[in-house]
Amino acid sequence: VEEVDAIIDKSGATVNAEIQGYIDCCIKLSGMPDLTLTFVNPRLFDDVSFHPCVRFKRWEAERILSFIPPDGNFRLMSYHIGSQSVVAIPIYVRHSLTLRSNGDQGRLDLTVGPKQTMGRTLENVALEICMPKCILNCCLTANQGKYSYDPVSKMLLWDIGRIELPKLPNIKGSVSVVSGADTTGASPSINVHFTIPQLAVSGLRVSRL
Repeated sequence: VEEVDAIIDKSGATVNAEIQGYIDCCIKLSGMPDLTLTFVNPRLFDDVSFHPCVRFKRWEAERILSFIPPDGNFRLMSYHIGSQSVVAIPIYVRHSLTLRSNGDQGRLDLTVGPKQTMGRTLENVALEICMPKCILNCCLTANQGKYSYDPVSKMLLWDIGRIELPKLPNIKGSVSVVSGADTTGASPSINVHFTIPQLAVSGLRVSRL
């Protein structure tokens, strides 16, 4: 399981990306099996912590996980991959928000799509858009999922779900602006949440078990 925490600038370039990863096991083997697990690219790890069953000296010397596992479910190891590694973020957001300081109407147009997902489907996609303070309300149409806007916290929530190609999720419409408000530099920050089953975004691969 890998959790990516990234900051993307408005041109789509990754400013910073870190991965926190976990290897969770469910063991149903009889006797006292002695297992060795090797990775294709163990140099990726910046920081690791292991279940007590792992022989740490073997890991230090050979980068091999050698262990006699307990029965049932347990966390074999946790790892961290820092921002110096190249992390391909598998989702993009195209957005435009135009606010006119003289009128009281603006436009929002936002599209979400997959990239570099190795043929996997993006699931549980949800956006939290922290709108500028000058926006009173939103009248939007989403071609997928549902949205809500809280005029007090200025938070626009858009719950998309699965992204099924070729249809790209899009939300657009008008936003009402406080009359006479200063709209310079009013750009929203967007928090994007998603999951992809069966994909290690770090590129970590098991060599053999």
